[in-house]
Amino acid sequence: MIAPGFEDWESAPRERAFARGISSAPAPVSAADKRVVNGKADVNQLVPFKYAWAWDFFLKANRNHWTPLEISMAQDVSDYHHKLTEAERHVFENVLAYLTTSDILAMRNVGLAVMEKMSAPELQIYQARQVFEEALHTWTYQHCIESIGLEAADIYNRYRVVPEIHGKIALTNRRLEKVLRSGLDLSDRDTLREFALSYFFFAAIFEGCWFYNGFTPIFALQRRGLMKGTAEQLQYIMRDEVLHCAFGIRVVRTLLEEESVTLDPKALRALWDEAESAERAYAGYILKTPILGYSADAHLQQFRFIANRRARQTGLAEPFPGAENVLPWLDEQANLRKEKNFFETRVTEYQTGSALAWD
Repeated sequence: MIAPGFEDWESAPRERAFARGISSAPAPVSAADKRVVNGKADVNQLVPFKYAWAWDFFLKANRNHWTPLEISMAQDVSDYHHKLTEAERHVFENVLAYLTTSDILAMRNVGLAVMEKMSAPELQIYQARQVFEEALHTWTYQHCIESIGLEAADIYNRYRVVPEIHGKIALTNRRLEKVLRSGLDLSDRDTLREFALSYFFFAAIFEGCWFYNGFTPIFALQRRGLMKGTAEQLQYIMRDEVLHCAFGIRVVRTLLEEESVTLDPKALRALWDEAESAERAYAGYILKTPILGYSADAHLQQFRFIANRRARQTGLAEPFPGAENVLPWLDEQANLRKEKNFFETRVTEYQTGSALAWD
């Protein structure tokens, strides 16, 4: 039992504090106060949108949802062990070796370097989905490796022991490591330019060129009726990567416009030259013996063509004028409509919420 008068003694300070909180409540969020970085709006409040296109990216990403267990790998097991040549197995294994490490790197970069520096929640929400997708892609490569019966430790360690694979990863780490740390002062113009250049490398080159071009050796096998399960997995991943690239380029363009920043042409030239050199070495290794319908020269030419596209999309000069589209079928892989009904063809069943085991 509460003593008489105790209720008033206990509640009055809280009521006064609550009243003070109301009187000091902040003003409503204005979309005009939102910015890619250095925004002044409440980062916890989604609407009103300033970047409605970012929310559209999030909705589109959720329409391309799958898991690797839904795609049959049975034919791939037979193809790898009984139909692929030694050169084709070399290509297949080393493409997976590069991709397994790259998607983990991408996941960490978005989650640690980019997402926490965005000051508009609609940008962060899509990037949260992107972090999930990079983890899903890593699962997909691991599923392919396990399904076919490859030695996982060997595949995963190749990025460390094969110089041509390591070179691309090392270049990526060097270009991204400076912006991975928290607490960057993006009000500093030099730091802001460094961040913008790093994000451009990540979106336009790492995801927009190296990933987009990186699946092509597997797609070349698919076009001959080989490794179709792995290729189908990569088609879904490629759809994600196309959105990642488009989103990243849109963010970079918006950032440069909002902050009145330009990317240094000399720094860009160095970036493109480094990326091309690393891609040349990589293509020379994985395709040291050309496979039917695909060669190191075709791979490098296509890299240059896609690089020009990414530069134009960002509003920049083409780094490789005159590069030709030597693999016109590549874009079909990203645009192909998938009519498969997963509820009829998947190899595992979804669990409803009531059926999930949480222990």
